[in-house]
Amino acid sequence: MVKSIVINAKEWYDKLNGNSYFAGTIKVDDKEFLIPFQHGYGSQYEQEAKMLLTAFNVISCEYGQTLRRYCQEHEIEYVASIKTGFKQIEYNIIKENYNLNLI
Repeated sequence: MVKSIVINAKEWYDKLNGNSYFAGTIKVDDKEFLIPFQHGYGSQYEQEAKMLLTAFNVISCEYGQTLRRYCQEHEIEYVASIKTGFKQIEYNIIKENYNLNLI
């Protein structure tokens, strides 16, 4: 049974093209998952986390249910944060550290 889900995301804004991107990690108890670098803004990182955790059979959300609501209903500690001002190069550091943990 899952006890906690912690999402740490970072957002990068491309001033030249006017697009927002994000990447990050999801920590579920003692396991860690990578949210790949992708286009999106606002709470999109939480939606992506829900999709990834569902795809890996960590959780089973109902259609239209948010990850926050799922955690409330299943008494799972839930923390989600996103930091702005992220630079694309920093994503490579997140990815490298994540891949080191897989070895």
